Amino acid sequence: MPIAVLVVEDEALVRFDIADYLAENGFEVHEAASADQALKILEAVPEIRLLFTDIDMPGSMDGLKLSAAVRERWPPVRIIVTSGNRIAATADLPPGSLFVAKPYVPADIARSMQGLLTGGAV
Repeated sequence: MPIAVLVVEDEALVRFDIADYLAENGFEVHEAASADQALKILEAVPEIRLLFTDIDMPGSMDGLKLSAAVRERWPPVRIIVTSGNRIAATADLPPGSLFVAKPYVPADIARSMQGLLTGGAV
């Protein structure tokens, strides 16, 4: 059974690119353009095990606040945060989360996801 991933990115082309790569590499991908949409998907799809979110997004919360909300409501979900505009310090992220700066290589994201899921090095 494929691992369910939620990709949250307001820039459609960036979201489509990583979502397509992950789907081609065996992940079940769900997509959201905002944190509000992401929360609705997480409530509807309890199988999601990974969140990959941009920091800067429109709506009621950014990716860091979304990450904190996900850690609180869905503790088993692993989290990777990304941004091309700023660097998130470890203290800004929920425990056990990763930060990856844009531009990133999709293969590196997939490897990081596998590492988070297996508890190994990322």
